[in-house]
Amino acid sequence: MSKIESKIGVVPQPAEKIFKYISNFDNFKSLIPEDKVKDFVSNGDTCRFTVDGIGKAGLKIIERNPPNLIKISSDEQTSFDFLLWIQIKEVAENDSRLKITTEVQLNPMMATMVKKPLKNFVDTLVEQAEKISFEENS
Repeated sequence: MSKIESKIGVVPQPAEKIFKYISNFDNFKSLIPEDKVKDFVSNGDTCRFTVDGIGKAGLKIIERNPPNLIKISSDEQTSFDFLLWIQIKEVAENDSRLKITTEVQLNPMMATMVKKPLKNFVDTLVEQAEKISFEENS
């Protein structure tokens, strides 16, 4: 199993607001740059999309621990198994830290091929989170 950690992002929002926004996949698309993802479909608790360099992915939220943790797993249609968790830590009023960790089950050859694209993907999610306002779509 390969473990990949994002950089730690600085988000000028309370943890509760970030958690509420990110724990709804209808909002999740705003974290992914449009040039990196295609065919995004969501129903709130699950989503499917295609990522350049990685392929098709399906996600489902398997645990919510407000306001600090969201655990996400691959769905049954994704070609490899992974867990992804988003950690949110409020360090002061309107000042939170965000980190994304993923564990992927792949054979060693595949792990070598997807490790860099996955690292770029989780870092990009954090970078996007640093830029958005976290106003809900719903």
